[in-house]
Amino acid sequence: MPAAIEELRLTDPAITLERIVDGARPLVLRGLCRDWPLVQLALQSDTAFAQGLVAHDNGTPIDALLMPPDAHGVVGYNAAMDGFNYKHFRVSVTQVLQRLASYSRQDDMPGLAMQSALIQTNLPGLLESHSIPFLDPAIQPRLWMGNRVTTPAHFDSSHNLAVVACGRRRFTLFPPDQVKNLYVGPLDFAPTAAAISLAPLDAVADARYPRLRDALYNAQVAELEPGDAIYIPPVWWHHVDSLEQLNALVNYWWRPAAFPGHVAEPGLDALLHCILAFKSLPHAERDAWKVLLDHYVFSDEDPAAHIPSSRRGVLGPLTPEMVARLKQLMAK
Repeated sequence: MPAAIEELRLTDPAITLERIVDGARPLVLRGLCRDWPLVQLALQSDTAFAQGLVAHDNGTPIDALLMPPDAHGVVGYNAAMDGFNYKHFRVSVTQVLQRLASYSRQDDMPGLAMQSALIQTNLPGLLESHSIPFLDPAIQPRLWMGNRVTTPAHFDSSHNLAVVACGRRRFTLFPPDQVKNLYVGPLDFAPTAAAISLAPLDAVADARYPRLRDALYNAQVAELEPGDAIYIPPVWWHHVDSLEQLNALVNYWWRPAAFPGHVAEPGLDALLHCILAFKSLPHAERDAWKVLLDHYVFSDEDPAAHIPSSRRGVLGPLTPEMVARLKQLMAK
């Protein structure tokens, strides 16, 4: 069985964002947002929660995915893997809630998932009363909502703090080194932009996925209720099961800036560049580039310690001027 994700006590007055992220490991924050008005409504009933959302909906369309009943709510590919197993719609939050209410009365319900609604755009009246004190107010929260939907294991390149606002969700997390055991699909053709695992978590006996058992041995799991939050570090794989007829999640993505005004380049872009640059090279050449990447990028040692500080160039501090120079060099 996967191990339980570590939990941080919210009674500790020393809780800060730095304390949460510095360990570079997943953390469950029980009851972090239990006092949110939406959470209090969810604890009353699904109907009360839905009415609370509708009261703030300004009608702006958002993406929603509709899956047939035989997909069992799992977001993924069609049988030929030349498309996906859902239909895509642009609808309002209220329309999603109406459809979810209708499906809840069906025995064989379709899967429905509303994707990444920016609260500032779709439900702006919620921003003031639904915040997290230790997060930068500039970080924009997003609302995800649906019924019993499963998002297979995938990763984000940003830090992620996610709060269950309604229903229950089970998070199964895998460290980055388990990528080899998760049987990940195409990087450039994925159901929700992020590459996903093709192996269902209950498929340990499936001959197509012989290393899945190793991934589960290294997994961590937690089940969250309304008001609970989870911190997921960058590049940790997370498989998410929504367990009720109505589930809602508010998440915050962010990347730390190296200096004011600088946003780090997405790591996935660099990965794709590396595939283009190195994948087709002979084995010995790939090994040589791996040594250079380890030396200049991934090593904790300073590769320019022997160079006068004034002449370290791109190996020195990433100032705004140096970032501009790097981009200029890459554009040639």
